[in-house]
This record gives sequence, structure tokens and C-alpha cells, in this order.
Amino acid sequence: MNEILLIISLFFIYGMVLITYRYFGKSGLYVMIGVVTILANIEVVLLVDAFGMEQTLGNILFASTFLITDILSECEGKKSANKSVFISIIMMIFFLVISQSWIYYTPSVNDMKMDSIRNIFTSVPRVIFSSLSVYAISQFVDVWLYHKWWDFTSKKIGNKDKFLWVRNNGSTLISQIFNTVLFTLFAFGGVYDVNVIVSMILSSYIIFVITSVMDTPFVYIARKIKKGKSNQI
Repeated sequence: MNEILLIISLFFIYGMVLITYRYFGKSGLYVMIGVVTILANIEVVLLVDAFGMEQTLGNILFASTFLITDILSECEGKKSANKSVFISIIMMIFFLVISQSWIYYTPSVNDMKMDSIRNIFTSVPRVIFSSLSVYAISQFVDVWLYHKWWDFTSKKIGNKDKFLWVRNNGSTLISQIFNTVLFTLFAFGGVYDVNVIVSMILSSYIIFVITSVMDTPFVYIARKIKKGKSNQI
């Protein structure tokens, strides 16, 4: 069941990114990256077994942020991609402050949810603080590498449209190494033993490799959406 849910989640999340871009353009992607970043920071506290590996949830949602920045890099430019990273960082700070305020309220005698809220969101600050620093590093590295790969392939073959798959995967797979290793160590070091930490790093990166390869067709589709809109003008 876990495997089925993960596969469905991947296509649903990536599909929603395309739908958002189709109907709302880059403004929609700015909203989407804020939403998925917040959800990923909640989902990542859950540990599941899937595909023979122990892993945290949130990997697909985090992977979708790289899909969003790659679409923005490809279709809207480097400035728009970097802007989306800043927006998601602001959203994480906003979410951290608001979610932490919840656990300090004195619940009503009829309340039945406060213990669960405190149990979940007491662990969230460390996750988000870790995510903030690591996410910023890995995302800015991803955007920078995307355009470096783009310049490299353009100079080699003299065509800017070719080798999208190289710049997409070449940037994401490298930046995800920083993201996976640093985030897991910062967020879960001392919480789980070394074997679990190593397992989480390996499983998370394997998932990111798969999700990065699978997001390539979605970037191609996004580029077609952009060209279709340009032709209508």
C-alpha cells in the first residue's frame, strides 16, 4: 500500500504543478512552492517502509520544489527561479512561527486534539531550522547549476533548446546530494541511531534520483505550455 500511495502521490503532485503553471503561470508556481514546502516539513516527520527501504515521507514534495525551480529556470528565467526560493523560505519561517504558537495555547476542557498537535509540532522546529539552511543552499545550487549546464550545452552545440534533460538532471542530482546528506544529519542526528540515519540518507537519495529522472518529461511539457502561450500572444 505504501508503494502504491507514493507512486500516486508523485504523479498527482507533479501533475498539479503542471496544471498550476498552465492556468496561473509563474505566479501559480510561486504559490505552489510555498504550499508544498510547508506540507513537506510536516510530512517529513513520518517514517515509513516502502520499496524495501526505511524512509521519511516528504521526499516527493521536496522533489517537486526542484521541479518547480527547474520549470521556472527553463521557462521564466533564473531571476524567477531564485525568487521562488526566497518565497518558499519566507513561507517556512511564517509556518514555523504560527505552528509553534499553537502548542502554547491552553486548551479547553473539551479539547481532544491538543496533545496530538503538541506531539507533532514539538519536533517540527528542528526539522524546519534544518530545512531552511539546507533547502536554501541546495535550491540556489540547483538554480546556479541549471544555468551553468545550459550555458555549457548551448556553447557546445549552438542550440539553447537541446539537452534540456542534461541541465534538468545534472543540476538536480548534484544539488540533491547536499540536500539529502545535510538535511538528514541536521534534522535527525541524535534522534535515530547511525544505521537508521545512513539508511535514511541512502533511501532518500535513491528516491530523489528516481523522482528527478521522472520529473524530466514534466519540464518538457511545461516548456511546451510556455511556447503555446507565447504563440497565442
